[in-house]
Amino acid sequence: MVKQLVEVEGIVFKRKRYQESSVLLKMLTKEYGIISVIVKGALKNKSKLGGATLNFSYGTYVINTNFKGISNLRTFKNTNQFDNLYLDVIKNASAAYLLDLISHAFIEYENVGKFYGLILEALKAIDLGKDPQIITQLVQLQLLEAYGVKPNFEECVICHKRQGKFDYSLELGGIICSDHFEKVSRRMNLPAKLVSLLRTLMLVDIKRIGKINIDPYLKKQTQGVIDRIYQNYLDLNLKSKKVLQELEVF
Repeated sequence: MVKQLVEVEGIVFKRKRYQESSVLLKMLTKEYGIISVIVKGALKNKSKLGGATLNFSYGTYVINTNFKGISNLRTFKNTNQFDNLYLDVIKNASAAYLLDLISHAFIEYENVGKFYGLILEALKAIDLGKDPQIITQLVQLQLLEAYGVKPNFEECVICHKRQGKFDYSLELGGIICSDHFEKVSRRMNLPAKLVSLLRTLMLVDIKRIGKINIDPYLKKQTQGVIDRIYQNYLDLNLKSKKVLQELEVF
């Protein structure tokens, strides 16, 4: 296939030296998902491409591509950088984990659909100072769908009740109402506040997340449940998550 010049809206999330003065990027793009891009001469002092392709840069890029393998960056338009993600250790690690998480859910050049917007809004929220732990948990839950897993937090998986007291069943893949607690032997026995927070994080539009003030212990409990859900349904072992654990974010 002949290479074409195309514009993409994207976020740079991995960058490493390539040969003498070039860099190899991983980008999450709105149009083509995860792509690999060579930026020739990016490390040269006079290069304009170097500053526009630092980690957590985002904007419009013009690439030469045949929609597989490694593409080439030709130029850029209207790029910015999430400065706080770049400079703050915890924000940086949280953003790196979310981008790592989506990059394992899709193959290269596979359109990621609505999840591009989810990741972009999450990075904006963390960069603006919203709780990185809660934003990360929201994305973890909502991104399960990209892996082919979508736990039902909307209604009781047995009777479809949407209001009342609920628990979660790994076996049934969703919440169950109190009418069926005695009929489900392997429910998780979660506190009501915890189930309520999980439901909110799974169902809310990330753009509606305002100022966040949640008890640290509740956040820790929530992360524990999310970890169990991931372990039950998926086989992931991401280094970026271990970094968050070492920083005691998880």
